[in-house]
Amino acid sequence: MQRRLFLQHSAFLMASLGLSSYKFPFDTPYKIKELRNGVGVFTERGGTIAFASTSKGIAVVDSQFPEQSNHLIEALKGMSENPIKLLFNTHHHGDHSGGNISFKGIVEHVIAHENSLKNQKAVAEKQNTVEKQLFPDITYQDTHKEKLGKETIKMHYFGAGHTNGDSIIHFERANVAHCGDLVFNRRYPVVDRNAGASMSSWINVLDKINATFDKDTIFVFGHAFDPEKITGTHEDIKAFKNYLEQLLGYVSQEIKAGKSKEEILKTTAIPNVPEWKGDGIIRSLTAAYDELSSK
Repeated sequence: MQRRLFLQHSAFLMASLGLSSYKFPFDTPYKIKELRNGVGVFTERGGTIAFASTSKGIAVVDSQFPEQSNHLIEALKGMSENPIKLLFNTHHHGDHSGGNISFKGIVEHVIAHENSLKNQKAVAEKQNTVEKQLFPDITYQDTHKEKLGKETIKMHYFGAGHTNGDSIIHFERANVAHCGDLVFNRRYPVVDRNAGASMSSWINVLDKINATFDKDTIFVFGHAFDPEKITGTHEDIKAFKNYLEQLLGYVSQEIKAGKSKEEILKTTAIPNVPEWKGDGIIRSLTAAYDELSSK
């Protein structure tokens, strides 16, 4: 165990110095990659996790599931003797907040948008899993800011998108912004209409993201078709916006042409966006049809 922690710590120091992006030199179920100025990403099972290691402690964005969060906590303890201070949730879905419980008694605060907390509580009560949750104890409406060492972490809420409670978490010094599931990179997205999702609003949210962050920002995405592409640029956000626009335009056209929902759901590819892939096209088509039909 000591050798493992030493290797983890050494590898991250090398990455932090810009010498390499790395994978651990032994078998682990997860990967960690340094991005910039002590901010890195952790991937295993579920939505992408980001973290920032500072002289005053560690901040984490999202938590996947309990097993994965335990792996993350072990790795972070191997990298730094500083405590894990803050846990941010981009939204309430279990693959992003289910691992919160692993941080119980470890972090000082869990922070999310107020709608994310409402959604998390509603789902937990419905599924009778309240005791398996660590709910946010700090919520906000529009923006929220925390200071940790030299890093400032600012949360932004731009409106309904993937849900009605999606946050963008920006590590301002490192200039790394975690978009959560507001961006599915080249992968068919989940659109949670039961939790207030709106694709028409989502398009506006993506415009606000591109207008708010500068050209040097590294964006972290909740999911990607290629697991190596869970980070990207403004161009990836514009591409996802185009996907949503093409999807809504196509389904609207089909509805006007008199097609039934069942006929539309037989579509195997959205025109003009062939790079979007995966097994979720029916989810996209269903959500688009339901949103357009409810107007």
